[in-house]
Amino acid sequence: MKTIVFLFLICSLSAFAQKEDSAKVLQEITIRAYEADRPLLQVPASVGLVLKEDLERFNNTALVSAANTLPGVRMEERSPGSYRFSIRGSSLRAPFGVRNVKVYWNDLPLTDAGGNTYLNQLDANTIQQMEIIKGPGSSLYGAGTGGVLLLISPQPIKETSLTGSFLSGSYGLRNYQLAFNSGTENSSHYVGYQHQQADGYRDQTRMVRDQLTSTFRFSLSDKEELETAIFYSDLYYQTPGGLTLAEYNANPRQARPAAGIFPGAVDVNAHIAQRSFYTGVSHLYHFKKNLHNRTGVFGNFVQFSNSAIRNYEHRAEQNFGARTVTDFTFDINTWKFRLLGGGEYLNGFSPIKTYQNLQGTTGALQSDDELRTHQYSVFGQTEITKNNWLITAGLSVNWVDYKFQRLSTVPVVLQNTDFKRELTPRVAVLRKINSAFSTHASISWGFSPPTLGEVRPSNTVFNRDLQSERGIQLEVGARGYFGKRKFFVDAALYHFALNETIVVRRDDDGADYFINAGATNQNGLELLLNWQPVVTGFSAFKVWSGITLNDYTFKEYTKDNTTFNGNEVTGVPGRVLTGGVDFEIKKHFYTHLTANYTAALPLNDANTVYADSFTLIGCKVGYKFNADKKLPLNLFAGADNLLDEQYSLGNDLNAAGSRFYNAAAGRNYFVGLLIHTGHPK
Repeated sequence: MKTIVFLFLICSLSAFAQKEDSAKVLQEITIRAYEADRPLLQVPASVGLVLKEDLERFNNTALVSAANTLPGVRMEERSPGSYRFSIRGSSLRAPFGVRNVKVYWNDLPLTDAGGNTYLNQLDANTIQQMEIIKGPGSSLYGAGTGGVLLLISPQPIKETSLTGSFLSGSYGLRNYQLAFNSGTENSSHYVGYQHQQADGYRDQTRMVRDQLTSTFRFSLSDKEELETAIFYSDLYYQTPGGLTLAEYNANPRQARPAAGIFPGAVDVNAHIAQRSFYTGVSHLYHFKKNLHNRTGVFGNFVQFSNSAIRNYEHRAEQNFGARTVTDFTFDINTWKFRLLGGGEYLNGFSPIKTYQNLQGTTGALQSDDELRTHQYSVFGQTEITKNNWLITAGLSVNWVDYKFQRLSTVPVVLQNTDFKRELTPRVAVLRKINSAFSTHASISWGFSPPTLGEVRPSNTVFNRDLQSERGIQLEVGARGYFGKRKFFVDAALYHFALNETIVVRRDDDGADYFINAGATNQNGLELLLNWQPVVTGFSAFKVWSGITLNDYTFKEYTKDNTTFNGNEVTGVPGRVLTGGVDFEIKKHFYTHLTANYTAALPLNDANTVYADSFTLIGCKVGYKFNADKKLPLNLFAGADNLLDEQYSLGNDLNAAGSRFYNAAAGRNYFVGLLIHTGHPK
């Protein structure tokens, strides 16, 4: 704790600011959130930005560390390959996977029709940029109260280049990458292959992933442009299971042991095997200079197998959909108008078969289910600009439905959900104080229907009674530069009132099920600061810090005659502090130092058990050879968790048998080499 306080004080006293590399970078980056297509200072919303250089501050084998530098964002790793992602909220709804956060890949939905996103199918090297919209984005992105994640893959550029990298680390970590880029004035193509494997810190945590990614874009004419984006991912990872506090303290590296009638994780070879094929095509057409349309279609097929303690599950998930947006701008005197309109359609079909688990092989069939899911969204948005004012008003109309039938029972009965049509408006105002500073305020409504994994959870019971979450967020914020643009600050204060909050519960044998827990009040303060002075002898120097303060409580929540009103929302830390120092000497030697403090957080709704606070310190150092020549080499090494903290990153909330803890790795090291050859055209 002393280390983090020291670093935090240095950052705070040093100044203000944002995490981006410089004022110049921030001005040049175009923000896509809410179809803004403008610099961050002109976007009336809280948007977190992670660039390629932010990912490269770490070993770049996962998005976890980079995402967790942003205030209001929390990414967890229960074991290698098993992630959870939350924005301004909790992981109450996600025993595993990503739920209640809408994810897009190259402007097309990656989240399936059932509301789930397999974020683990993507290698971190295939991500060029992440934009994170904090709070409900339903006015333009459909269902979701937890925010929106926009992922951009490496973009083809006008050069022929070849990139290769190798990384080796503790606990059997290996990562290889080979990528080829070829681009001209009218067309460009990127293709990359990535391989990652790790033995893991705990028993039963081996992970292997292979991914092939290809993006292609070309101009059909002066008015038309076509883009394709494809990836294939083959992922296998073992799941060690949660530990009790006694087991966690005695040996945090062990997998869940056998207990009573339940076998251990090793006994059943607990694991997940997941193969994904995704393809998307987008067409951009400029009718006029001020009128264009982008329409895209996509398909995603996932083969998913889960050997769990209770059973063995097989899925063959098939999803396809489309998204279209039309953009029209015009001026009336000194008033500027921009009108957006469009729609999104998602269709999913999920056959799910559950078997008895016989020591890691399938036994007798327990259930044979089919679920069909449809999501429709029609949206519109108006932007009005007058002098230094920008007013945005958006509205979407949304429909969601599930159809469920169990083929293994006679007679087969078709069951439908009954979700109401949802209207979700958003109004935002931005005031540009001067060229270097702006303020913004917004009010937004959001809704989030239960996901497929919640209406049909691991207890295999179809829950028609589960209702959609609905919430309203009020937010004010400010961002800008100070001190001759050496300092940057991005601050936001918000209140989010959420009704029909969905929380996970577990029955006596550990199966998940979900209930609506009444209302929660979620209040937060987020501050991101950066100071980038000119320091003699350094080609680059930056100090940055981030603050997240959460006050999340249950407002109306009673279970089994027990009232949890006033309790802290499960899984949400009250404070998260981050900080770091980056510098480069003569464009050759560079260093990244990072610190993260996460406060204690409640592990159950009753707030009787808390996970301890923890402090993580990491570093990465490197040297760039031949930086200005045709064959540049980047040799680097680093370490994570330098304090060798024992902590759990990805707790099992409300766990049966008090198996809350999934121990993260202790002190660990890595070393790697990156080679990039390029010939601009």
